[in-house]
Formats: sequence, structure tokens, C-alpha cells
Amino acid sequence: MQGQLVAGRYRLTDSIGSGGMGRVWRAHDEVLHRKVAVKELTAALYVSESDQHVLLARTRAEARAAARINHSAVVTVHDVLEHDGRPWIVMELVEGESLADAVKERGRIEPREAARIGLWVLRALRAAHTAGVLHRDVKPGNVLLGRDSRVLLTDFGIAQIEGDSTITRTGEVVGSVDYLAPERIRGHDPGPASDLWALGATLYTAVEGRSPFRRTSALGTMQAVVEEDAEEPRHAGPLAPVIAALLHKDPARRPDLTTAERMLDDAAAGRPTQTVPVFTPPPRSTPPAPRDTAVTPVTPARRGHRARMLALAAAAVLVFGASLTVGYLQWGGGHHAAGTDDPGENASASATNSSNTVPDDWERYDDPVGFSLSLPKGWKRSVSIDKDGIRQVDYSPDKGKHLVRVAVDTDPDFRTSYEHLTDLDQRVSARLLEYKRVVLKEEVFRDEPGARWEYTWNALAKDGPHYFPGPYHAIDVGYMNADNTEYALYSSSPADDWPTTKKQFTWILRSFQEG
Repeated sequence: MQGQLVAGRYRLTDSIGSGGMGRVWRAHDEVLHRKVAVKELTAALYVSESDQHVLLARTRAEARAAARINHSAVVTVHDVLEHDGRPWIVMELVEGESLADAVKERGRIEPREAARIGLWVLRALRAAHTAGVLHRDVKPGNVLLGRDSRVLLTDFGIAQIEGDSTITRTGEVVGSVDYLAPERIRGHDPGPASDLWALGATLYTAVEGRSPFRRTSALGTMQAVVEEDAEEPRHAGPLAPVIAALLHKDPARRPDLTTAERMLDDAAAGRPTQTVPVFTPPPRSTPPAPRDTAVTPVTPARRGHRARMLALAAAAVLVFGASLTVGYLQWGGGHHAAGTDDPGENASASATNSSNTVPDDWERYDDPVGFSLSLPKGWKRSVSIDKDGIRQVDYSPDKGKHLVRVAVDTDPDFRTSYEHLTDLDQRVSARLLEYKRVVLKEEVFRDEPGARWEYTWNALAKDGPHYFPGPYHAIDVGYMNADNTEYALYSSSPADDWPTTKKQFTWILRSFQEG
């Protein structure tokens, strides 16, 4: 697309960033002869017509939200348009990097510099709140650090404009899980204090080099936000009291904008801040659970929290539903048939192939995550996780009743896939109804150390990722490659369909390729 002219005016020069919803280009405005940034919403290419309307509405809402705010610390939106069947946003070009990139490159940000950055973000939020706009997605990736030392807040894509309820659906929880305030996870309406919580979490990440509440699953992260205190920051210096105040669980006890600005100003100048108690070390709790990759989400093992965790699980579904607007996508070449509630004609017909070769009527799917595999025609793709080095992709013909899941983890928590699956087996066995392990063993997968785990259980309608009740059967094969990236391939179906599913999984394994 380099060199393409968008809307007869904006010449794309080079890509400067990308994410789950689209790509940002450096471009030249051939009418006003200036450099601009152009955000291309590529997700619109893969969603239904109704979701395209939602995405376009949100794009326009982002432009409206940013346009209401007149402040030097907010990225200016110049234009919003439709081109090639998808929305585009034309914005001020900021030459530099995001705070997230700076933390990744340097490890940590010096406290006084972090306080300076926080001051400018706070001023941007003050301007936004004064204009009746809640940002709702303050995080290091949305804070831009210009080469000219400017600090700008960007990406008002899920902002809420006061009095406008047309975009966010009832019950939706939107934003990045790590930076969601506790009241938002509980389902309460956000307010200005929720943006300040996110600023506190962003500052913690800046000085410590890691998110304060990030755990190895979205569910675990949300539980930590609601129930746990952040560990005492070791590198925050004069910024520690400010972070402590902003991360108060009760929004009514967080400082207001004026108090927070004074505290940040003191920290930026290196002066001690004594207006709120400093951090006290939180009580030690059970270590966070390892990553849940290609298996059914697991409730943490602590007793006495079942009702709360069920509520968090429901919130997790809403978070992913909102942040990954793409939903179930039709993917791959050809015209895919619509899925049904049964394995379907494609599945059963393919299963009649008695050879070890992949059926001729299957299609090859070259997944953008960086792998390829063969599946029956008509299966649809969705992304269930794309963060923290974990990318998890689901394929299903019937909204998850029959499921193939591929997880790619570039920063695994375990030395081997066998250790990982053994840990998951122990946790799943305590949670799933009538759980029975069929096999758990080490095995070699294409000359790489791996493991195989197979089990059955009686699924409840509330159990993700399927949400279909009845006896279920699942298999998970994982391995570590030479680059220490863990791959996990998971397949599951109702127990009555297992003979077909197992044969299909053998063909899927045979067809799977990295890259």
C-alpha cells in the first residue's frame, strides 16, 4: 500500500505502527503539503456489515471526541473518511515513540521524567473532562513522546462523550484490562476518577517497567485489580505517593485533578509529597497462576471467591467482546459456507477419509499471527487474546461448540510444555465438573520437546470458551521451538462427536506450520 493515494489527497509513505484493529501510516497531505498520520481501520475488512457500521460509528465518535478538546497535549484529528470500504482517520503526526515503546527499550523511566509525562497526560485529561469526554483507555501505548519533548495523549477510539450513549452497547466493558479501574470491572459507570486510576497504573508501569496488576490471564488480571494491592514500587522515588493515591480502590478517595496536578508537580521537581499516605507493603498472597494458553479458562484456586469470580468471568467476556470488535471472522481463501450448530456436512464428509493425508476438500488458512493450517471449509476465525506476547486464535464452524484453538507465546512462563500442561491439569481437575484425565505425557513434536494432554468433563452452559452444556472431550498438544516460543494446538467438541474431532485434529496437526 506504500505510495497509495487515499481519498485523492493523502499519499501513504511508510507504516509507523500497527495493532489488532488497524495500522498507522506516515503520509503526505497533497493539498496542504504537510506530513500527517493516517490510521487505517483494517478490521473493517473482516467484520459483518452490521459490525462495519459500528466500527465506522466509533471512528466518527473518536474524531468527534478529539475534536471537542483543544489542548496541546491531545493529538489533533484533521479528518475522518471512508476509502476502500473501511474508515480512516487523519491525525497530527507526532515524530517520536509511545511511552510503552520507551519502557520496553529502556526498562524503566526515571521518576522525575515520569512525573513530567504524567503532568502532561493529566492536563490532557483535564481538558477532555472539561469538554465532557472520558478517555477510558489511558495506557502507556496511548501516550506519545515527541522528539521535541512534547507529551501527547492519543486514541480516543473508545472515549465516551457526555450525553452520547449510541456507541457503547449496554453492559460493554471497554478498555485495556491492565488499566481498567476496579469500579469499571464491577460494571459501574466510569467517571473522571476512572481515567485517573488508569494514569496511576500507567505511571507505575513507567517507573517499574511492568504493569502493576498484570497476571497471566485476563481473568486473573481483573481479579487482581479488584481485590489486590499493587506491590510497593521500588523505583518510584517521589512519585510513589502519587501512584498510591491514584490507585486507591475507592474512586471517591482518589485525588481530584487539581490535587493530582500539584502532587505530580512536586514529584517532577523532586520535592516530597506528604498529602497522602505512602505505600504500605500489601500482605503476601498466592502467586498469580501461570498463563492459560490453549485451554478452557481456569478460575483461580482461592476458596470463597466463586461468586465474585463468576462475575469477573462475565466481565471478561464483555471486555474481549468490546476490545476485539472483529468477533468471528470469515478467513482464508474462497467463499466459506455458514456454520451450523452441528459439526456439519463438511466435518462428517471429511472424516470419511481413512488415509493419513489431509482431505482434499479442506482449505489452507494462512493466519496473520504467523502460522498456517488446514481446516474444513466454512470454519470462522476469531482472536481471543493478543497481548503480552500471547496471541491466541480460535477457529470454529458453530460459534465455539466445536473449537480449534492455536496459541503462540513468545515469553512462556514454563521451561517445557509438559510442565505447563501438568500445572493446568492440576488446576482444571479441581474446577471442571466430572473431570477425567485421559492422557498427560511428554512427547516429541517434529523433533521439538512437547506434551499431549487429553481430558473429558461435563460442561456447563457458563463454561467458556464453548458455552454449550453436556459431556465434552478436549485435547491439547504443546511444544517449545528452538526460539523458546511455545505453540499450543487445542481441539474440543461434544463427547458424542469425538471420533470425528479426533481424526480431524490428527489432520490439523499434520498440516500445521510455523511462519
